[in-house]
Amino acid sequence: MTGASLGPGPESGARSLVVGVGARRGASGDAVFALIEAVLSGAGLEMADVLEVATVDARGDEPGIVGAAARLGVPVRTHPAGALASVRVPHPSGAVRAAVGTASVAEAAALIEADELVVPKTRAAGGKGVATCAVARRFPAADRTFGVSGGKTSTSPVTAGSRPFTMAAMNPPTHPPMRNIESAGPDLRHHGDAEVRGENLTDLAVNVRTHTPPPWLRERIAASLTSLAAYPDGASARAAVAGRHGLPVERVLLTAGAAEAFVLIARALPARRPVVVHPQFTEPEAALRAAGHEVGRVLLRAEDGFRLDPAAVPEEADLVVIGNPTNPTSVLHPAALLEQLARPGRTLVVDEAFMDAVPGEREAVCDRTDIPGLVVLRSLTKTWGLAGLRIGYVLAEPETVALLAEAQPLWPVSTPALAAAEACMEPRAWVEAAQAADRITVDRAHLLAGLAEFSEVEVVEAARGPFVLVRLERAAEVRERLRLLGFAVRRGDTFPGLGARWLRLAVRDRATTNRFLQALDQAVQALPTGSGR
Repeated sequence: MTGASLGPGPESGARSLVVGVGARRGASGDAVFALIEAVLSGAGLEMADVLEVATVDARGDEPGIVGAAARLGVPVRTHPAGALASVRVPHPSGAVRAAVGTASVAEAAALIEADELVVPKTRAAGGKGVATCAVARRFPAADRTFGVSGGKTSTSPVTAGSRPFTMAAMNPPTHPPMRNIESAGPDLRHHGDAEVRGENLTDLAVNVRTHTPPPWLRERIAASLTSLAAYPDGASARAAVAGRHGLPVERVLLTAGAAEAFVLIARALPARRPVVVHPQFTEPEAALRAAGHEVGRVLLRAEDGFRLDPAAVPEEADLVVIGNPTNPTSVLHPAALLEQLARPGRTLVVDEAFMDAVPGEREAVCDRTDIPGLVVLRSLTKTWGLAGLRIGYVLAEPETVALLAEAQPLWPVSTPALAAAEACMEPRAWVEAAQAADRITVDRAHLLAGLAEFSEVEVVEAARGPFVLVRLERAAEVRERLRLLGFAVRRGDTFPGLGARWLRLAVRDRATTNRFLQALDQAVQALPTGSGR
């Protein structure tokens, strides 16, 4: 399987996944299969690893379930409702118990002859409960849990009623994998810098603009070093950010990069049903999970160009996170669609870390005060090359800013970072950022034109960020061959909703892009089944 390790389970390539399905009468095979496909893809799991589809006896002849299993090429395993009722599940439903006899058909059917729940019960998006799906993993016999009965150790698995479920996929690790530390699904803590750290490679993996920070900004940062003996005072920088966006200073919070803002949101803002719209930057979900939240995912589809459908976001979601333009898809969502996500009682978090790379910053909502619950995050990392300095800011209602500020440690932003923030709000910085956005647009068009020459490469259309997302067969092998040729690109399988066939490419100048395209041609040609371009 692709993605992060699934802990001490079967070796890659072994069929080990049990897909539990609950479906209403008349559910179509297309709907059930689409749900299974979305759930597996969202968790970074492969359909080739599915061992069987499991359900309750009463649904064993449902054409939708039978048809979905047939498309997967696996059998349907049915279980009596009484047996499923003895399985402890994380999301029991009284209504389902009354109707079918077990608290969750999908979770119980997945777990009854498996060992670990890796994806909890998920409903079909927009399907009004037409089907539910859960995924569990079955260990090889040698790895299964042993029970103790009458003082004797049994080689049989623990009974279904006593076997615990685990939520490995819902709790990804916050540190590198270690022995006895289990993880599943995409590694939410993997970022592009890991592709180039310690390597002498041309970097198309990280989205920071090259040849930055500019000399004038380095000089301003260096000048601030004479004040390091004093505690940082963010008042001037905060006022500069407020002035840049035409907002009251009470609506501005300075942070140690956008990453700190995600942590503050996860810890300080009330949220019972947070939802993250994927594929997107994984740090918001990682921060929410680290704060103890169970996070729902709305997966945008490649078939739809990863465009937002506001109706796909559950009505009960009280905190919604979305990027614009979105990393890694490079899709720029219309502001009018984002507005449809807002409602009283909901916090709408829009990550605009790459908005200053969009000419005119069209579709930005950072200066809006009429959208209820709006929280906008901005970063100075990408355009100005300040990833090592850590500086960003939050724009939100004063009450929200106050809550986030209470969760911050004292003096969270350093004096050099404050100096950089103030400098980047000056008019000459606006002009330079606008010029950079125009150059990115031209350079991106050049990259896209070159990629269009490859029959093997499919590009997500309408890219508007300083990066593009591409899909090709055997992408992992291509990525490794590119490394041998001196180029680093960002793997896509660590983003929920993508998989092993995706790569993200940062936009670079024409000369670098031309060299990269030549290397890509060599990498594709070198594949045993590659046909060149």
